[in-house]
Amino acid sequence: MNDLKKKNIIVTGATGGIGNSIIKKLNEHGANILASGTKSEKLEDLKRSFSNLKILKFDITQSEKIENFIDEATSQLGGKLDCIVNNAGITKDNLAIRMSLDEWRNVIDINLTSTFLMCKFAIKKMLKNKRGKIINITSVVGHSGNLGQVNYTASKAGIVAMSKSLAIEYAKKNININCISPGFIKTAMTDKIDEKFKEVIISKIPSARLGEPEDIANAVLFLGSDQSDYINGETLHVNGGMYMA
Repeated sequence: MNDLKKKNIIVTGATGGIGNSIIKKLNEHGANILASGTKSEKLEDLKRSFSNLKILKFDITQSEKIENFIDEATSQLGGKLDCIVNNAGITKDNLAIRMSLDEWRNVIDINLTSTFLMCKFAIKKMLKNKRGKIINITSVVGHSGNLGQVNYTASKAGIVAMSKSLAIEYAKKNININCISPGFIKTAMTDKIDEKFKEVIISKIPSARLGEPEDIANAVLFLGSDQSDYINGETLHVNGGMYMA
């Protein structure tokens, strides 16, 4: 059983569809969770739904404040950090020849650089515990590429390579760094996709359907538990067979 009792876990990007599902799943299995996001009202809604949940508003664009965020979040969790789920990220889509330097930099800075800093300062906490788990949420398009998303795909592919390097550096310290790469998941974002284009996407998925947020949450549960202790530097693809590594 994936028992997370006494596990202290930070989840960023907690207020979106996938983030909500991750919080629910980890809560069901006894984890002590701190949820982070940029929208105070949605964080408060989460806290009302899960009475033991801790919340901390934070915008990961503030890279210079990430160390303080990790310190404060760990303090709220009782001074020990067992796991962090780096789920926050953004998109700024455009065709390459039309993409501004700001559109490129913003996505790289937030999705890749801020995720690196989250990992860096989480690892410092985990070294004190002599163990820990880091789960970085990437994307199927970081492996396959995608029209109009050169910045986003580069950032997500960068997370995969970064996670492998971090895993090599800290495996001997009992710190596991892995990725989850979602395919197309039913969220508010995919709800906005034109139905005809959605049909095209589904036609490319062997499972012939979009995934559910719970599919990602189940993967987080496994990688955050002791049952995944011998898995390190890997990417768990959750995409209904759309992309097979």
